[in-house]
Amino acid sequence: MVAVAVTCLIVVGVGGYVVNRTLDRIDRLNSQIVTLEDNLQQTTDDADAARQRAVAETERAVEAEQSARDAAESRAHAEETAEVARQQAFDADQRAATAEQASTEAQAEARQARARAEEIRRVAEVEMDRLTGALGRIAETRRTALGLVMSLDDGYLKFDFDRAELRQESREILSRIAGILFTADDFALTVSGHTDARGTTEYNEDLSMRRAQAVASYLIGTGLSPDLFTVQGLGMSQLLDQGNTNGAHANNRRVELGLVSARIVESTQRAPLP
Repeated sequence: MVAVAVTCLIVVGVGGYVVNRTLDRIDRLNSQIVTLEDNLQQTTDDADAARQRAVAETERAVEAEQSARDAAESRAHAEETAEVARQQAFDADQRAATAEQASTEAQAEARQARARAEEIRRVAEVEMDRLTGALGRIAETRRTALGLVMSLDDGYLKFDFDRAELRQESREILSRIAGILFTADDFALTVSGHTDARGTTEYNEDLSMRRAQAVASYLIGTGLSPDLFTVQGLGMSQLLDQGNTNGAHANNRRVELGLVSARIVESTQRAPLP
């Protein structure tokens, strides 16, 4: 019994030792499991943080890449705009140079045109002075801005009462005038008939027209071109003398020859402005 009891004690002791060892081992395993779980959680947390950092870095990289593309596009657009501006500036300079050249040429042409017009007018003025002097030896003649006016009153052209036929002495005077006009170039001639203040307006206009036409017809008959002539009957609308004497009536009864130089008119109309 004693032996059995000792044996039981040994078994119990050995069993308790084994149990304790097993429990200690289990505790260590549990502790390792907890440590592993903590490590795993930490690793998981670190991995999540790393993924989040990676995502953030990726997003920043994408944003940076997009910014770089935007900057490149902006730079390209700016360069294109600058090139267009440079081309426009070049074109503007070219146009300005062309305009300046055209202006210089136009000014030169204008100076030449003015010089030609002045020369034409100078020659025409000399010619008008010559004609004024030549015609002035026949009857009263005065210069005008564009030519001259020759007045043939009763002292030079004599008409019978209420008649428009030229007398012989009037024909001789007109023949001398025609001879001088044949030496003139580029002119137009206006033949204006005038009467004194006696009679009606209608009567005097008709009479003055018939007398002016008689003078023009005679000059044309000498060989002057009909295209040179304008004929008008002004009656008593432009009296030279307002008196009621025979002398006043004689002064008002007249035919005036208005000679206009086409060259003076042309030089006046076409001379460019300075």
